[in-house]
Amino acid sequence: MADNDNASKINETPVKSPARPVSRKAASEAAKAKEKPAKKEKTEKTSRRKKQGLLCDQLNFAAAEAYKLLRTNLLFALPEKECRIIGVTSSLRGEGKSTTSVNLAYTLAQTGKRVLLVDGDMRLPTIAQKLEMGGTPGLSNLLAGLSSERSCLRKSKYFDNWYILPAGDIPPNPSELLGSERMHALLERYKDVFDYILLDLPPVNIVVDALVITKWTDGVIVVVRQNYTDRHALDACMYQVEKLGAKMLGFVMTDANAGGSSYKTYGKYGKRYGSSDYGYGYESSSADGSDHKNQAFLDAAGEDGDSTAFGDNAESNVE
Repeated sequence: MADNDNASKINETPVKSPARPVSRKAASEAAKAKEKPAKKEKTEKTSRRKKQGLLCDQLNFAAAEAYKLLRTNLLFALPEKECRIIGVTSSLRGEGKSTTSVNLAYTLAQTGKRVLLVDGDMRLPTIAQKLEMGGTPGLSNLLAGLSSERSCLRKSKYFDNWYILPAGDIPPNPSELLGSERMHALLERYKDVFDYILLDLPPVNIVVDALVITKWTDGVIVVVRQNYTDRHALDACMYQVEKLGAKMLGFVMTDANAGGSSYKTYGKYGKRYGSSDYGYGYESSSADGSDHKNQAFLDAAGEDGDSTAFGDNAESNVE
């Protein structure tokens, strides 16, 4: 019996086939397959690093100097007054107006000026995403009386004198909200607190939102992207702005290469789109010694850059 059991065990033992030689081509393909995840991860890191380089303290030297020059030109273009309200727009989407708004606000805040950046593009808001903060509640909620200023305004993580009012939830009537008396009253109140108010506005040729608020600004900057903006589209944009009597402060060219110094680092803003994308169905002391500003208003802000306390002039927050 023992011999029979041993024979059975021997018969049940699996027989391993001899290892087949692997060709050089197969080995090379296997090695490449192992390298792909590492390459993908490296590409993603490079992409994130490049995207971060578009903004604020990540700008390269040439781009930072270009924004400082823009800041200097603004000082000459605008009359001396307690607060300057500046609209930033473009003729089409994808020209870099939001990135320009963020970097201009950052550059102004570097001088110690009290700066408020308002995301007035309530259809396709991007400011909150660029600055890595919550986008709601924001301007739309404040104007609709659904949220308080305490919950809407946020302090920037870069400077204590730079604040952001994100767009908030996408409303069904953004142009009506921007052109409302409540918006006008909001700007008038903030003029007593800030030295600069920058309004990031939608493209002029796509929707009328930017046009209804230009009457309350001290001037408008039009962002133009090199080798992207259509001349006829820019002419139409200029006609609309000048027709309403808004002061044209000038142009900012993005994705440009001037004198061999590359400014393309902050110029790649996405693809051209049609107007249908803007429909309703898509998902410290200041340098000039202006300490007369309402410092208590600013001191109410939190230190962590999240929702801050700015008074409760609007109705209670229902978000």
